[in-house]
Amino acid sequence: IENAIIETVKNGTTFGAPTALENKLAELIISNHQYIEKIRFVSSGTEAVMSALRLARGVTGKSKIIKFEGCYHGHTDALLVKAGSGLITFGTSSSAGVPEAFANETIVLPLNDEQKLEETITALHQEIAAVIIEPIPANNGLLLQSKKFLFHLRELCVKFNILLIFDEVISGFRVGFEGASGLYEIGADIYTFGKIIGGGMPVGAYAASNKIMSHVAPEGAVYQAGTLSGNPVAMAAGIAQLQQCLVPNFYKTLQEKTEQLVDGINQHIHLKKYECHLYNIGSIFWITFSKETHINSADKIDGKNGIYFGPSGYEVGFVSAAHSEEDIKQTIDVFSAGLDLAFS
Repeated sequence: IENAIIETVKNGTTFGAPTALENKLAELIISNHQYIEKIRFVSSGTEAVMSALRLARGVTGKSKIIKFEGCYHGHTDALLVKAGSGLITFGTSSSAGVPEAFANETIVLPLNDEQKLEETITALHQEIAAVIIEPIPANNGLLLQSKKFLFHLRELCVKFNILLIFDEVISGFRVGFEGASGLYEIGADIYTFGKIIGGGMPVGAYAASNKIMSHVAPEGAVYQAGTLSGNPVAMAAGIAQLQQCLVPNFYKTLQEKTEQLVDGINQHIHLKKYECHLYNIGSIFWITFSKETHINSADKIDGKNGIYFGPSGYEVGFVSAAHSEEDIKQTIDVFSAGLDLAFS
């Protein structure tokens, strides 16, 4: 990835025009993801979601969007309604600067509540353009709704002519190359992706079938453009990144490594009878506490043990292919020692 970035940037950082690298990365993704036929690159996950919502409204001619509590989809105005991630950390359910009229176009439902979902869609389907969901919610802790709920959601969207958007900014290419769709064998209508497809560079994308994507200008009437979209440096990094992800057993090895970490820490937790537990899906993991537990504040941790976790109870953790066996063992030891300190 580093070499790809360095070699590409020698030719220029951006051109404000399409480059062959966009086609190469698009082909790499589409040829290995059975649920999409056409993809358009943007510069962030938020921009991808914003574009996907506009596309859904343009295709259906309807305006309202359903989202779910605990799912975060970037800082798009209409979706900053009971959002998770950073907002929940600050104890608020919306953002200043978002007109009430924007928020009124969004319906917020609880995760995993099939009855409430069906009641709402049945009553308001003539106004609902799309339902957007993190199929693996990982912005507000790791909130794993049932596979049955996702299947029911898929069925309702088909029945009532509502587009289903899978926000796979986190889960896409992480739990598998086809993300949650591949893992659960559930296809969405529109997908949004983020920085993973650019090797960590600023990039995003939205993707769908040829039929749906034909509504995007210049072929269709839904406008979207950006000078930095498909930036060549990000495209080159993405090609290098995803080629690594396609190496045989890449995801199998990554999951095994994550399970080694989670199992090792959980063994210590159960041995000491601590009121907490780690669980994971693919290479995403999270610790949950079953009751209030005092945790020493961050200013008492000097970082000398070399393990960095997101500084929030709502941040999940990720295991990387770059983590070695030694890294995993060290993390188990340091994490276990940290729990001993927390519960002492």
